[in-house]
Amino acid sequence: MTTEQLIELWNQCDNEHWSELNRREPKLKFSKRRDLNAFLLLESILPGTKDYDMVISAEHDQIWLDINLEKLAKKITREQIVELICCGVFIDEDIKMLSLNV
Repeated sequence: MTTEQLIELWNQCDNEHWSELNRREPKLKFSKRRDLNAFLLLESILPGTKDYDMVISAEHDQIWLDINLEKLAKKITREQIVELICCGVFIDEDIKMLSLNV
């Protein structure tokens, strides 16, 4: 899928499952911590390099992740999108980056 299709699917999943997702634990468990679970799930989809830091920027209560949406769109499944939403990950459409409220 394209980046635009990824954003559309992400928003669709978020709208369909938002109330349910904020109450349940992720099904794809890499860790009991939601933030770490999100990092490890993303790493399993797009393995990084040794020079790769996932957190690219941070503010008071939000971090942005250095994940190439074009590459992610080619590999991610709907189930993985739902799991990332469950972990609190969303797409910041203004700058086309994944973000996480902490």
